[in-house]
Amino acid sequence: MRAQFVMSEIGVGLRRNLTMTFAVIISVALSLALFGGSLLMREQVSSMKGYWYDKANVSIYLCNKQDAAEASEPAAKPDGSASQASGVATCRKGAVTAEQKKQIETELKQMDLVKSVAYESADEAYKHYQEQYGHTALASSITPDQMQESYRVKLKNPEKYKVVTSAFAGRDGIYTVDDQRKEIDDLFRILNYLNFAALGIMLVMLVVALLLIVNTVRVSAFSRRRETGIMRLVGASSFYIQVPFIMEAAVAGLIGALFACAMLVSGQYFVIDHGVGLRDKIQLIDFMGWSSVLGKLPYVLFIGLLMPSMAAFVALRKYLKV
Repeated sequence: MRAQFVMSEIGVGLRRNLTMTFAVIISVALSLALFGGSLLMREQVSSMKGYWYDKANVSIYLCNKQDAAEASEPAAKPDGSASQASGVATCRKGAVTAEQKKQIETELKQMDLVKSVAYESADEAYKHYQEQYGHTALASSITPDQMQESYRVKLKNPEKYKVVTSAFAGRDGIYTVDDQRKEIDDLFRILNYLNFAALGIMLVMLVVALLLIVNTVRVSAFSRRRETGIMRLVGASSFYIQVPFIMEAAVAGLIGALFACAMLVSGQYFVIDHGVGLRDKIQLIDFMGWSSVLGKLPYVLFIGLLMPSMAAFVALRKYLKV
């Protein structure tokens, strides 16, 4: 009998404040969709960092004869950019010698944080350069003797690239030490900014949803203040009186959470896998799979139930006093 009464009161409350209930559902749905999207984006960025940082090498470019002969003129590097003045300065003592190369390679292999060392000759660098930039006008003016020999160093922990840089930068025979991680840091910085922006919007929507929930509960409690007073007079407990109001907010929040889950699932299906098909169009990015999306749905549903219930409970402490 009591359960039937509570359920009937929930239905009455939701229908009585239909417009505000709808607003609560929409705001909860949007805020939780942003919450789930932020979790997925954070996981995506972490996955991309692990993938790309693992592929990023520390490249040690060696001085060639042209660097030594024309120290005042920047020479082209294998990536097509101009040499830095600091690199030119280190080559004024001449091109790298066989003894210097052997010493550099030996020291690299003795470092605990170095996973592997690969040597690239000037001819190999020229071949790779032509493969990547052969279609540009600059490529026709580059000759093999302008390319630099280099060591491509893969680290066990890419975060410690500065150790290699500080150990070899500025030494005789070394043109420059270049960390490829710097080239992708800007991308991850932008992705992190987007994630923070999504979190900021989520917090704003969350505050709006909480205010709507509190206001809806207040209106509902005010409209039923006479029934509440009668229930108190006949000995009903505070918890028994509060349950219908809390359940109303919880039901509205659950519906909003279900809409949020539907948006996350639709985004994965229509944007990532099918429809727009980002997974096929941008193959350089290993997008999150369904296991990641489905793993976030329980969190969304839990918060969708807990947040409105707690907001209603706090609001009722004042507005159900008789």
